[in-house]
Amino acid sequence: MSEFQTGGDSGWFRSPALMSLENSALVLIDVQEKLMPAMANQARLSARIQLMLKGCGLLNVPIVVTEQYPKGLGATVPDVQLLLSNANVVAKAEKTMFSVRAGSDAFSKLAGQGITNLVLVGIETHVCVAQSALDLLANGFEVHVCTDAVGSRKPSDHETALRRMENSGVIPTTVEAVLFEWCEDANHQSFKKISKSIK
Repeated sequence: MSEFQTGGDSGWFRSPALMSLENSALVLIDVQEKLMPAMANQARLSARIQLMLKGCGLLNVPIVVTEQYPKGLGATVPDVQLLLSNANVVAKAEKTMFSVRAGSDAFSKLAGQGITNLVLVGIETHVCVAQSALDLLANGFEVHVCTDAVGSRKPSDHETALRRMENSGVIPTTVEAVLFEWCEDANHQSFKKISKSIK
């Protein structure tokens, strides 16, 4: 029996179901001052969103940011704004429509740059996240929702929305899974920093 070989051209190919840095972007949905405090498990939700943004900053992942009626619901929360200041924010959209479809120009530009995978984090799972995920899916993107980085006021709304999205073809994942998928290899230059942030 031959020994298992790592590296090199073995004739194996990477699964098309796995995301790469070249074909992915993050969508940060409505993480705002008057919404976030009302979320169930708010502290953990905030921590997971911030972990994702730290990873995106290290990996230079393009980010689209949305805010739902900021005049009434406030701006993006300060801790998240700070992380976005060091990240690759390619578009920021204010909206009244619940779906990010309202910022369609930004997504058309991403598609034109070869972005096929969109990773969603934010709030609320059963309203803006779900409607956005289904619209983006209908418009040709592979849509991934980080189940640990989206939230609702009521856990039942959150869980029901996750099931609905998955049944419709949205791919459930987690922040840690996405970050390691983007790194692909422990030799990636940002892997140690990302791993340290997770621990």
